[in-house]
Amino acid sequence: MKLKIPFYYHILLFLGLFLTFYLWDIAVSNQKIDFVFSRMYFFFNVGFVLSIFIVYLLNFYTFCDWFLNKKRILLYLLSITVSLLIFAGTRYFLQEVVVFELTGIHNYGEETRKIGYYIRDNFFFGLPAIILSSLSYLFWQFQNAYKQNQELLLENKKAQLQMLKSQVSPHFLFNTLNSFYSQLILKDDKMASDILVLSDLLRYVITETEKEEVLLSKEIQFLQNYIHLQQKRFEDQLYLDFEIEGNYSSEKILSSALIHFIENVFKHAKLNNKDERAIISIKIKEGFLELSTFNYNVGGENYSSTGIGFENLTKRLEYTYKDQFILEKTAENNTFKTYLKIPLKK
Repeated sequence: MKLKIPFYYHILLFLGLFLTFYLWDIAVSNQKIDFVFSRMYFFFNVGFVLSIFIVYLLNFYTFCDWFLNKKRILLYLLSITVSLLIFAGTRYFLQEVVVFELTGIHNYGEETRKIGYYIRDNFFFGLPAIILSSLSYLFWQFQNAYKQNQELLLENKKAQLQMLKSQVSPHFLFNTLNSFYSQLILKDDKMASDILVLSDLLRYVITETEKEEVLLSKEIQFLQNYIHLQQKRFEDQLYLDFEIEGNYSSEKILSSALIHFIENVFKHAKLNNKDERAIISIKIKEGFLELSTFNYNVGGENYSSTGIGFENLTKRLEYTYKDQFILEKTAENNTFKTYLKIPLKK
């Protein structure tokens, strides 16, 4: 999950830190006002705070994102040493090279500027920058997760309200379909079979879609039923290749995560031309599910934009799978492709 933090927050934080150094030296260290506001003190103070700021940003946007965010704690602890070495090198360059050229004065004495002592001494001064950066990163991670959780709860409440409004009609239809099936089973096996498929599809919508996770087997059966009924609508003019590869049994998946892609194919694709076949492929391997779709667009159609359905699905995927999923869409000429890869849960 990428952190979307305005950069000026970091700037404001370090302007406050810079001001704190001045107030500390005046109020606590009892430094003389003339010395605190001298040109030399200003340059050394800027060099020190800028060194902290550079390492703070490096840790925040790089090491925390690479290791701390993915709970690779050992690698993150090792990266602290790298950050502290960078802090020492940055401070040396700014204070002992740049500021020395401007003022002719070194911050460290000749003996203490030797590399061994300088690095050891700055390990102590650089550590607060790492701690501040890590705490800041974890704080924003918590804020993002809380915000996403609240948005998801709101969406679930809206979905539950909508389901309550429409619950009477689906149950009535479900019971009616069962009645039709009982009457047709002895007269028209084919029609009765199609009604049974529609009944199963409706049962899934009523009982499963409100759940957070469902069995992959049920989700795939739902897709198969959906495509079966679409084939009835197109009669013999549906040119679609639908394939499933791999084994699955008790794996679970985010509910209704796949139907969005299938519906888009039937809604926007050119499906009545045998030379421009649409493709829907599902592959289950190594604990992951991969869904790919390919189709030619209907003339004048343009659905490369995300749309509300795509945005809502993306939010649900981010909340459930964090950064463990891949979601791609590609519009080229008159074709459209989508790709989804998500981990399966046992």
